[in-house]
Amino acid sequence: MTIASPCFRWLLLAALAVPAAVLAAEPSDADIEKLLRASRAESMLAAIVPQMEAMQRQQFDQMMGDKPLTAEQRAEVERIQAKTNEIVRRALAWEEMRPLYADVYKQTFTREDVRAITKFYESPAGRNLLDKTPALMQNLMVAIQQKMVPMLEELQAEAQSVSEMPAPEVSPPQKRRKR
Repeated sequence: MTIASPCFRWLLLAALAVPAAVLAAEPSDADIEKLLRASRAESMLAAIVPQMEAMQRQQFDQMMGDKPLTAEQRAEVERIQAKTNEIVRRALAWEEMRPLYADVYKQTFTREDVRAITKFYESPAGRNLLDKTPALMQNLMVAIQQKMVPMLEELQAEAQSVSEMPAPEVSPPQKRRKR
């Protein structure tokens, strides 16, 4: 058999194609479970809930503004807040979200991707990343807010200069001629 042989070429092509097919295999449920544990997905999701509740409280406070509320109205607002918190907690419960996570991971990553990501999260560097991610996010938020202050001031000045401009002249509508 020579290298130029068509049979040899087909065998070589088939041998090269097999590893590509294996690499593109869908991750198993066990692979996904291991990744979800290693990445601390459940505790990361649980950390989001209080943040969402705080955002909801801020929205309620903004809606209420400085309006004085009676004790009855205040109780009603608190009841609504408690109900919305309950809905958020139920919707974001791990039992509800876990199948969604698994499906999205399966759609997004190959078996090899999942195994490599899991291996990283199980490594000291991966655990360190997970441990420091909350502080990283907090520091990023502070830095972004500081960066946005000058931009917001500039936008505010621009909006003010536009509102101080005289209104353009508008000519009265022309009467239409009958045909």
